[in-house]
Amino acid sequence: MYHTLTALTRRLLAGLDLIGLWIGLLTLRLVLGWEYFEAGQAKFLGENWFADIQDRFPFPFNLVPPELSWQMATWFELIGGIALVLGLATRFFSLSLIVLTVVAILSVHWPDSWQTLGDLLQGYAITDDGHGNYKLPAIFLAMLLPLLLLGPGRLSLDHWLRRRLDRTA
Repeated sequence: MYHTLTALTRRLLAGLDLIGLWIGLLTLRLVLGWEYFEAGQAKFLGENWFADIQDRFPFPFNLVPPELSWQMATWFELIGGIALVLGLATRFFSLSLIVLTVVAILSVHWPDSWQTLGDLLQGYAITDDGHGNYKLPAIFLAMLLPLLLLGPGRLSLDHWLRRRLDRTA
């Protein structure tokens, strides 16, 4: 009985691992792609407010003119969002969006001031009640990390291109 249960558990877990390679990473890509595309679309259709916060950008991003920063953020979010959905250049865009998100956390979402970890944790929220609101971007960072480290998964153009390249090599 124990041997049968162990074998069944192993088979079940192996099946879940395989599904994860197809569906798990695809799910991350779809959610993140949608969210970043929407953020880029809002910037594309909106007005540049980066000049108002340029002094809050970390070095070396504070040296980039606000118009250029706005364009870079807009297009990395739009193109990066589409690329994540397709699973194309996934690691490149994951890293790019990680950098963009860290800059956004430090310049927009981080609390203006905090003295203790308790004060800082008040900013781990979706809404901004004067304590920052870095929860959602922190979740995005946690979701981008597997895509950077593991790649896009099997339902992706990256996987298809890699298989084609491996066959020709």
